[in-house]
Amino acid sequence: MVDENLICKIGISLIPGIGSITAKKLIDFTGSIEGIFRESERNLLKIPGIGSQLARNIRNQNVLERAEKEIEFLEKNNIRSFFYLDPEYPERLKQCPDAPVIFYFLGNIDLNHPKIISVVGTRSATQRGRDLCKRLISDLSDRNHDPVIVSGLAYGIDICAHKSALQYGLNTIAVLGHGLSTIYPSIHKPVAREITRHGGLLTDFLNDEKPERNNFVKRNRLIAGLSDATIVIESGITGGALITADIANSYNRDVFAFPGRVKDTYSAGCNRIIKTNKAALIEGIRDIEYIMGWEPEPIKKGPVQKEMFRDLSEEEKVFMKMLKENDRLTINQMSALSGIPVSKASPVLLNLEFSGLVRCLPGNIYTLTS
Repeated sequence: MVDENLICKIGISLIPGIGSITAKKLIDFTGSIEGIFRESERNLLKIPGIGSQLARNIRNQNVLERAEKEIEFLEKNNIRSFFYLDPEYPERLKQCPDAPVIFYFLGNIDLNHPKIISVVGTRSATQRGRDLCKRLISDLSDRNHDPVIVSGLAYGIDICAHKSALQYGLNTIAVLGHGLSTIYPSIHKPVAREITRHGGLLTDFLNDEKPERNNFVKRNRLIAGLSDATIVIESGITGGALITADIANSYNRDVFAFPGRVKDTYSAGCNRIIKTNKAALIEGIRDIEYIMGWEPEPIKKGPVQKEMFRDLSEEEKVFMKMLKENDRLTINQMSALSGIPVSKASPVLLNLEFSGLVRCLPGNIYTLTS
């Protein structure tokens, strides 16, 4: 049976020229989501901010047909939708005026978790940046804060944050700049699959929406809005991490940044937002605890154990042998040498990384941890 209410909820997000703020005004004026599509063009023109073109766009029922197709995809893939008037819609997002009227979530956690933080940074992360990210998330786990870690599944700091959360037993949410029928970058598909079991994938784009540049700027408001605080690990003087920090500031959320050396290109953005009072300077977990008023739990979790002595699969043995002989290899090189396709090599290397046996360096270069 077709859910007409859900069709209208999705449909309003598809109307050309209607953003989330205007959509909410329309619902307030008509009294219901279905009422928007039943209202005459004449009455729509009485709503402040609705001109003749927008009124015609609203009356165009094609968006409802597209919404029906989206529902088929959601049901087939067990994806949940969250409409801004639904009781389950995250409370933190409700406080953001430009939060999406509807978004989609493939996962299994409470989006109103008591502690949620965003960890963002440059795609061109340095080893120092990755070490800072991993240490911070390790400390959050060790001190029993149990936050959900939000990031954007991009190269660099984002993927480091997700992997570290998974490694140290924390749930993590990846906010996507495209629909759920694809994963970008594709090399992060194994991590994305793991995230759906320990957190979730979240987007406000329809399933067939491609990873366009502007989409990633738009998704940053979700990264900032879902969280109590945004932490910038590393950033150049410009970039998506700084956009996310600005949005978090506009939502009156806490923003933190790790400082870098004066001449350090990849810390220039962090230094700038600290200097201009857009972020609090932090050196580690205790600074966050102090500013956020978080007290560590008295009982510490057991340390995350490296699976040093588990039985390796045949593919894992092949890759371990290669790295012992060559020190550093890219995933493409290992695939070519072993004859194992990249699509199969990627999850194997991810398991080795989670086991603490290998490290992933910039450029998808792998090396042994010791």
